Amino acid sequence: MAEEDVYTKDGTVDYRGNRANKKETGTWRACPFILGNECSERLAYYGMSTNLVSYFKTQLNQHGATASKNVANWGGTCYITPLIGAFVADAYLGRYLTILYFSVVYVIGMTLLTLSASVPGMKPTCDPQENCHATEGQRAICFVALYLIALGTGGIKPCVSSFGADQFDDADKAEKEHKSSFFNWFYFSINVGALVAASLLVWVQTTVSWGWGFGIPAVAMAIAVVSFFSGTKLYRNQKPGGSPLTRMCQVVVASLRKYDVEVPNDKSGLYEIQEDSESAIQGSRKLQHSNGLRFFDKAAVVGDSDNGKDPVNPWRLCTVTQVEEIKAIVRLLPIWATGIIFSTVYSQMSNYFILQGDTMDNHVRNTKIQISPATLSVFDTISVIFWVPVYDRIIVPIARKFSGRRNGLTQLQRMGTGLFISIFSMVYAVVLENVRLKMVRRHNYYELKEVPMSIFWQVPPYFIIGCAEVFTFIGQLEFFYEQAPDAMRSTCSALQLLAFAFGQYLSSLLITIVTKVTTMNGGPGWLPDKLNYGHLDYFFLLLTVLSVLNFIVFLLLSKLYTYKKSVGTLH
Repeated sequence: MAEEDVYTKDGTVDYRGNRANKKETGTWRACPFILGNECSERLAYYGMSTNLVSYFKTQLNQHGATASKNVANWGGTCYITPLIGAFVADAYLGRYLTILYFSVVYVIGMTLLTLSASVPGMKPTCDPQENCHATEGQRAICFVALYLIALGTGGIKPCVSSFGADQFDDADKAEKEHKSSFFNWFYFSINVGALVAASLLVWVQTTVSWGWGFGIPAVAMAIAVVSFFSGTKLYRNQKPGGSPLTRMCQVVVASLRKYDVEVPNDKSGLYEIQEDSESAIQGSRKLQHSNGLRFFDKAAVVGDSDNGKDPVNPWRLCTVTQVEEIKAIVRLLPIWATGIIFSTVYSQMSNYFILQGDTMDNHVRNTKIQISPATLSVFDTISVIFWVPVYDRIIVPIARKFSGRRNGLTQLQRMGTGLFISIFSMVYAVVLENVRLKMVRRHNYYELKEVPMSIFWQVPPYFIIGCAEVFTFIGQLEFFYEQAPDAMRSTCSALQLLAFAFGQYLSSLLITIVTKVTTMNGGPGWLPDKLNYGHLDYFFLLLTVLSVLNFIVFLLLSKLYTYKKSVGTLH
């Protein structure tokens, strides 16, 4: 097979739609533009979202629990809309055009949010004591802007990481080795943007103005679009393969129609086109038949009515590759579900970690300098920036010597390590809040706004979560890309993001349930507006228990998982 033909089979083309020239496109030469785009876009996103709970409380005058739920709901939506963007990319536009079009929506939303925080009449009115009031119309403008941003990010999130990985060829040993490293540096670029957001932009929002605090991220998003567009001529673009939802429905319908058909033991008795490694799905290689989930194999059993000269009816007879697509998705779902609890733990950095920090002494020792609780998320970012090169340059080579695997750890081993590490962040949070509440009770600090306990005691859980991210989130990025069928990679990336969304929603649901149950007898409950009267440590303990149970389930599922195998791919 000619070297260039590899890209024809994979459906990889250049920006004009012609066959990609291997020597002129892709690999690391295309990645700086993609990584620059992601760094700027994440700066915009985190610059706007990191301190959003404080904006809701101070500017929109919302209660703590209400503000936390609104942030969680909006954050969850930002991770559900990728299903829309992924479907459009995989079925119709491809990843490149999807990123460009949805970026425009994103910029419009950022611009509107900036106007809602800076233009008189659109922004909330505040008295000299900084007590603010927002009308229903002003709140509406703010939330319209936020949900436009949620829609815009939905077309970017599921496509950018997959688009970057598309620049490396699975059939080329040298390029495939670089692909795993790409995911590490992709996440590194995310956190460089987040570092600027959590430090500089939070400071701008709290000390200069919210208008500037939202305006700078809007400019960053415009830079992200320019960076991405600048690399157009260097990109390898995967052809869209048509609606993945339709193909999966065809397999289900065909299987149901043949529910009484016996699946042959010999896989050669199943239907598949015979042209090299190319499948009938545009831009997708064939998938090898796998054991298990044999009910779906019925869709590929050739019956008497399928032997005629008429074209194959895909609602009666499907290829092995098409059947293996739905098998791959079904196998991913249990592993996917274990990411929900981890995301719930992660979401506390933008919710109750911040509200807990509000009750602590936020002065730098022996100075008048004050630290915003939201700024502490910078330590999560620093942790990621520290651990990514450590993992890529030290842990992987050491693990490779023991395991013999090219990437050191399998993707599931990497994810499980992160889940285990995350447990300790919640254990620490439980202990810290317990110590803080004991101080409140011992000295009767119930009405004291800031307990004389340094906010810097909150740093360790941020750093631990950052370490866990490098293992779990990057492991998920690679896992969902590698285990996805070629024509469904954006969709599977969106699944990974959907787990994060459900984690946000689960956080909101837990807050609602805990608040309702613990206030039934008329007491303040675990999560009152004044945390000195509550038991936030019990809430963190609940998350600790859920994390331990989740880790145990993950270990069991990992032992049962069957990896996907593509024809013509190096394993």
